[in-house]
Amino acid sequence: QVQLVESGGGLVQAGGSLTLSCAASGNRYGINTMGWYRQAPGKQRDLVASITRGGNTNYADSAKGRFTISRDNAKNTVYLQMSSLKPEDTAVYYCNTVPRINWPWGQGTQVTVSS
Repeated sequence: QVQLVESGGGLVQAGGSLTLSCAASGNRYGINTMGWYRQAPGKQRDLVASITRGGNTNYADSAKGRFTISRDNAKNTVYLQMSSLKPEDTAVYYCNTVPRINWPWGQGTQVTVSS
């Protein structure tokens, strides 16, 4: 059973930075594309950024220029560096495959940006 564990969230003032981590365990095979998703209260869960196994990245318009996704394949870990954070970035952040397969969601990590 694959398990995803997100960490690194917290409370930060607008303009601040955070780095999120996502560790995947229980998978015996390399996964091509991983992504960070976020879900704000009352809203759907959206893809924020993705990265292929080779390091090619894609970002939602809201993340471009402010977020950087990276991965360490040897450690089965994906990162999301977030800077110039805005109150509208407040959400629970999750990682998972892109596109979604049958990996269960982790517990996510809460990011709260105060104005």
